[in-house]
Amino acid sequence: MRARRLGWAGLEIEAGGERLLIDYVRDLSPLFPGWRPGEGLTEPSGKAAAALLTHLHRDHTDAAALADALVPGAPVLRPAPGPGDGADDAATLLAERELALHRPAAEAVDAWSTREVGPFRATAVPAVDGLGDPQLNWVVQADDQRLLHGGDTMFHGYWWLIARRFGPFDAVFLPANGAVVDVPHLQPPSPLPAAMDPGQAAAAAEILGARYAVPMHYEAEQPDKAAGYTEVSDPEKEFRAHAGRRARVPALGEWLDLAT
Repeated sequence: MRARRLGWAGLEIEAGGERLLIDYVRDLSPLFPGWRPGEGLTEPSGKAAAALLTHLHRDHTDAAALADALVPGAPVLRPAPGPGDGADDAATLLAERELALHRPAAEAVDAWSTREVGPFRATAVPAVDGLGDPQLNWVVQADDQRLLHGGDTMFHGYWWLIARRFGPFDAVFLPANGAVVDVPHLQPPSPLPAAMDPGQAAAAAEILGARYAVPMHYEAEQPDKAAGYTEVSDPEKEFRAHAGRRARVPALGEWLDLAT
């Protein structure tokens, strides 16, 4: 099994001649108006057999991109819709509308549920969303190797359960930008990170027994993304300092071979 960064939190995984996508997005401007189109993102290397979604914020769910990237009828595994009203679910409504428009073969799954897709065994594991929306993380196994994709989860106590059930991991891809969020539907705002910062991501990687720890959910070359969204100034540098020998930072589009 090998994995390839597609930018922001997007990941392409390949095993047995098939591909799996996690949080692949092609256009972030609906959420981040300052994001320059075509920069910091790349496309999958071929059509994928399935897609996994950690949550339905628009920087992790791009229904139009998935429609073009998946083989016909490919499953799209996602968390359940938010349980609240329009105000509670404000951050997920756009992605929900786009999924309804493009109508992929989507299935809502629960934490600890497992699905087999070709050579891949994908298990949804618990995560904690910084805005209170439903979120899962994903453990993917193939070729006797395993990786974890951390969406943009906060630090939480499920790491030890995940490590006992699935660890050690060949690679973990973890959010590291420590974003502090101030948005109208979540007031008063919290001064605490809504996604892991570099030190928290490194601590999670150690608990998970990761051979390779890869930071994601940041792009240092992009301008300010949106009002009310404040990131750590240099996530990559701080993550390398905290994660030490585990840290791997593949370039955009570079494959990480988990067999080596």
